[in-house]
Amino acid sequence: MNRAIRIIISIISAWILIGLTTAHCSTLFNKGKSKYVIVLCQNPSQSEQTSAHELQDYLKQIGGVTIPVIGYNQLQDGQKHIFVGFNEKYAASCGVERPQEKDESYAYRTIGDNIWIYGGSERGTMYGVYSFLENELGVRWYTKDYTRIIPHNKWSFKELNHSETPHIGLRFVQYYNVEPHKEWLAHNKCNSVWTAQENEYGGLTAYWNAHTFEQFIPSNVYFKEHPEYFSLRDGERKPYTQLCLSNPDVLKICIEKMKGAIAANPLYWVYSMSQSDNQLPCQCEKCRAIEEQYGGHSGLMVWFVNQVADAIKPIYPDKYIGTFAYQYTRKAPKGITPRENVVIRLCSIECCFAHPLEECEHNKPFITDIKEWSKIAPHLFIWDYVVNYHQYLAPFPNFGVLAENIKTFKKYNAIGIQEEAQYESIGGEFSDMKSWVLAKLLWNPDLDTFALVREFISNYYGAAAPYIQQYFDLCHSLIKDDTVMGIYINQHNPLYTDEFVDEAQAILAKAKETVADDNEQMQLRVDKVVLQIKYLYMMRKPQQAIADGTRDWVFDFIRKHGILVNEPLSIEEAIKRYNDQYDTK
Repeated sequence: MNRAIRIIISIISAWILIGLTTAHCSTLFNKGKSKYVIVLCQNPSQSEQTSAHELQDYLKQIGGVTIPVIGYNQLQDGQKHIFVGFNEKYAASCGVERPQEKDESYAYRTIGDNIWIYGGSERGTMYGVYSFLENELGVRWYTKDYTRIIPHNKWSFKELNHSETPHIGLRFVQYYNVEPHKEWLAHNKCNSVWTAQENEYGGLTAYWNAHTFEQFIPSNVYFKEHPEYFSLRDGERKPYTQLCLSNPDVLKICIEKMKGAIAANPLYWVYSMSQSDNQLPCQCEKCRAIEEQYGGHSGLMVWFVNQVADAIKPIYPDKYIGTFAYQYTRKAPKGITPRENVVIRLCSIECCFAHPLEECEHNKPFITDIKEWSKIAPHLFIWDYVVNYHQYLAPFPNFGVLAENIKTFKKYNAIGIQEEAQYESIGGEFSDMKSWVLAKLLWNPDLDTFALVREFISNYYGAAAPYIQQYFDLCHSLIKDDTVMGIYINQHNPLYTDEFVDEAQAILAKAKETVADDNEQMQLRVDKVVLQIKYLYMMRKPQQAIADGTRDWVFDFIRKHGILVNEPLSIEEAIKRYNDQYDTK
């Protein structure tokens, strides 16, 4: 290469390097002062107004500065701006089209010294504001009681250009410790709950109800006069079973009851017309003939629900009718497809959760079913399970499958996921951490689950964090290639060993020691982890636990904090059952 050319290239490279290192830098705040105002763009939605004022509040907590919130018509010369919402002027200059109202994608970017945050007006812009606070300023909403805020004396920025789209459209983390808390749900981008609501965060949508056959045609009202409405089992009509779906009167009643349900509950997007929670379908000749025609129990169900959906569509064209693919209806039908306004809610209740769904021999039938449903269902919604319903408190090391299973559901066209967890009380196994991790993964399952876990533990458990992490890792080391872990395991499952319990107790004893002089809140956080292993020990070795006081510690703790130990029993019922079985005094 010619020497002169090399010199020119060196000079140009130096200019570029100087340009990169001296790129324009803007300062949002410094020593409690700022030249910025937060600007609500034209016609702001309620959630955009809420998030703009929360942005103001968090910036005050972070930097000790109060940045005014103004309307678009209050702009003045000489101001610097954080625009919240769609800005027509910036959109034209950047070639950006206005997002749809319900689009939950968002972007934030710099335009000169200004910051522009925008997305769909229902929740998208709001999610952009919260992500700006998370990504750029380190805010974390770990639990309803603990938000991490990192003080900054000064915060400056160069170019910002970040955008995201949710991987899953409907995101429902069904944990008791988060579901009632609209602020936590909004901050962590969860848009679904069990009971739909309007609120200042853009509202929360919901799938109306479940197991509705018995609600629409209750046995205690109809069976005496109309036993023919209910399942024929072994030659006899029986109440509290399923409905006889081939009976035309059953269809008429269900259509009318569904109309009433929609009229009385207008905030929901889909309404359940679904089997009762038992496996007692009708065996009458007419029902069996329809099943033979359409490939089994699910064929009869889709045939019935399609007729309900057809009757509802002219009256409520924007509403959907949902039904289960659950237990005896899980297998996809043949020769029939759900109507366009029908949602199939597929349940993973029989699956193993030790390994990702697509990597587990035990789960092959489920994968076959989700593949077949994905071919015919216009809308596939997943009801997934992430805790042990037989023992809420015992270790249940399933964090390794959470992201991969969400990816599988997305692969097969799931429009939404309900992660059913400890929905009855606080205090389930790692419930604070798992709810936060699930919220993150439902938005983006490509995130590193165990990096999220490490972050949560290190920020949430104070001086005990190294021991909590060690205990967490020990729990997950229990998962072997041949482990099968369903959602109804007990203390005698091969997953658990005496060696594991002894090692875990020793680790968590050290965790308790580190916070012995800490505040009550930190001690409670650690004790809720300690509860896991004390409960498992108590169940595995009841006589020793009674003798050494572990039983009394567990029972005192769950009474004080209102913690249920499994799905069907109240606290006092669980205590009585344990004492009746094991306390021989």
